Amino acid sequence: MRYLVTGGAGFLGSHLVERLLGDGEDVICVDNLLTGRRDHVEMFADNPRYQFIEHNISLPLYLDRPVDVVMHLASPASPIDYLEHPIPTLKVGALGTHHTLGIAKLNKAIYFLASTSEVYGDPQIHPQPEGYWGHVNPIGPRGVYDEAKRYAEAMTMAYHREHSLDTRIVRIFNTFGPRMRPTDGRAVSNFIVQALRNEPITVHGDGSQTRSFCYVTDLIEGFVRLVKSSEHQPVNIGNPEEYRVVELARMIVEIAESKSEIVFTPRPVDDPNVRRPDISRARSVLGWEPAVPVREGLRRTIEYFRTLDL
Repeated sequence: MRYLVTGGAGFLGSHLVERLLGDGEDVICVDNLLTGRRDHVEMFADNPRYQFIEHNISLPLYLDRPVDVVMHLASPASPIDYLEHPIPTLKVGALGTHHTLGIAKLNKAIYFLASTSEVYGDPQIHPQPEGYWGHVNPIGPRGVYDEAKRYAEAMTMAYHREHSLDTRIVRIFNTFGPRMRPTDGRAVSNFIVQALRNEPITVHGDGSQTRSFCYVTDLIEGFVRLVKSSEHQPVNIGNPEEYRVVELARMIVEIAESKSEIVFTPRPVDDPNVRRPDISRARSVLGWEPAVPVREGLRRTIEYFRTLDL
């Protein structure tokens, strides 16, 4: 099968491209390199089943060959990125989703939308099941990402209902692993870089807010299973193990054998208090649950970061 993967040079996208090529699929990777990196996908350049197109999917894209699956991952995804690029974030969620849905419709292809747990906002239900509608501030600084993804989900379901498009929606919870950018502003990458430099670990607030962390290969396995399923409703993919952010910081200091101390800084606006997926649907429909323990995933990620010029 031939897959079109937007955002394919990003952290998650490059792992997805690698998995698909490893499974023997053909892949067209599209990325404008706003937050993706060409070196994430250079390793695939000599593969005859791989093609890279540098393009902003918020603009129309015309392909010279048919595709069987469209997987729309393109979007700034970390707070530091979508706060720096608010309008491109909104555009790729709206126009990018519209354009990729059009490609899927034209090709009668399966359409896969990478949505996010951020559609739940600062949740009032915990853990978060897919049936929860969320608690999002649409005019806050984080709203550019949250609402872009909520709109993308609505557009995807509209195409499913109006045009009988074969659609999938995944809601991604915090994911980590090799190829994370050291400067992406996420908790895991921030803490690892600070720990390896023996600098103070900067934890927002008092660190009591919770997050759930899923290793990247587990997430990609969930993607592949969802594409091959017939599930049209959103599916949470994430690790239901829940950690206080300060616990994550301490774990990273320990694994990295760092001398860093933990310091506390003001929390960002609309920073969620809790985040944990209810993965009942993924378990029942996909037979999926995470296989890599968080501690083991952190060890692998720290080893990757040690190879970088920090």
